[in-house]
This record gives sequence, C-alpha cells and structure tokens, in this order.
Amino acid sequence: MLKLILAEDDSLVRNGIRMLLESEGNFEIVGEAANGSEVLQLISGGVQPDVVVTDMNMPGMDGKTLIRELKKYVPTIPVLVLSQWEDDENIDKSFSEGAHGYLLKTVNAQELFFAVKQVSKGHKYLSSDLSIKYLQRSVSGFIAHSSLEELNIELNSREKEIVKLIGLGLTNNEIADKLFISRRTVEGHRQSLIEKTGCRNTATLVKFGVVNGLID
Repeated sequence: MLKLILAEDDSLVRNGIRMLLESEGNFEIVGEAANGSEVLQLISGGVQPDVVVTDMNMPGMDGKTLIRELKKYVPTIPVLVLSQWEDDENIDKSFSEGAHGYLLKTVNAQELFFAVKQVSKGHKYLSSDLSIKYLQRSVSGFIAHSSLEELNIELNSREKEIVKLIGLGLTNNEIADKLFISRRTVEGHRQSLIEKTGCRNTATLVKFGVVNGLID
C-alpha cells in the first residue's frame, strides 16, 4: 500500500482525485493539504508519505516552492505534479526543482496510477500527451536551426520575400499590399512555407529564416 499526501487547493478537485486514487486499491491518502505549507506541516508532524501529489497553482506556498523545500529537507520523498499547466516553463521548472513526475489533470485514471507507482520507485515520468508535444517541439527546434541544404528544400524568390516580410513583423494584409497580391494568396504562401520547411508555426519559420539569411 503506497501512502500519499495530496495537495490541491480546490476541495472539490481534491476530493475527486482522492476518490480516484483510493479506488485503485493500492493507494492510501495519509494527508490532504490546500497548499505547500500544509504539506510541510503534515510531514514535520510525523506523516511519512511514499509520494506527494501536488498541484502547481496554490495560494500561499505553491507547488514549485513545495518541491524545492521538500528536496532541501526531505529529498527521499518523490513529488508528482498534477497540473492544468502544459507550458514548457512550468514543466522544466518542476523537474529542475526536483519533481519526479508531471501529469496534466486531464490524464486518465490508469496513467495516473502508473505514474504514482513509477515515481514511488524513484523513476521520472512525464505524461504521454506532454511527451509527444515535447518531441514535436524538439523536432521543430531542430528544423528552425537547420539550413536549406540540410533539409534538401529550395525556396523560390517570392517565398524568400514573404519569409523576410514575415520576419519584419508585417501582417498578411500589409504583405499583400506591399507585393500587390491578395491576402488569401499571402495566407496560402505562409501555410505552404510552414509545411514545406517542416516548421511548427510562424515563430519557428522566422527562426528558420534568420538561420538561413533570409531575415536580417
């Protein structure tokens, strides 16, 4: 039986997570908290969890600070983040502070159970949805820093011109006026460029343009 402390400031959400975890049969919630300070109080009071499951955005002491404090004073207790935030900054910060796992609150029950068991063994875990997005971002990052020759593609003069204007921050309408073409044509070129270069979005396309000397 794995003993867990559950930190979540929304009581309704916390109750739902507790009921879900307890339904698995191998988890026991030995403490509940509305913020990081309450988690530390439970532990200093003698509660000994195998895993702390915590939200990130809580009043008072938030999840990131809690992870940092636990790593400092009781580094043997692994922390699993259960959050609605899926941005790189919060994920990276959580792991750099010492979290063992990071899940979105939309995760299904089976993956939640699996993640708790994994981090209890000292393993790192990132939810499957986030892992896929991380991989996609890594691929886009590679593309953004690659040359035209490496990707074996060739842009015509109009495409290069549009990349440059996008890099200057011009809108589709402004580019259309400057090149005496329709806005729809510009939109088509922009989408075609993203697909042709393999870039994930316009921001990645701009990086690609800078690397290849298309944008000063």
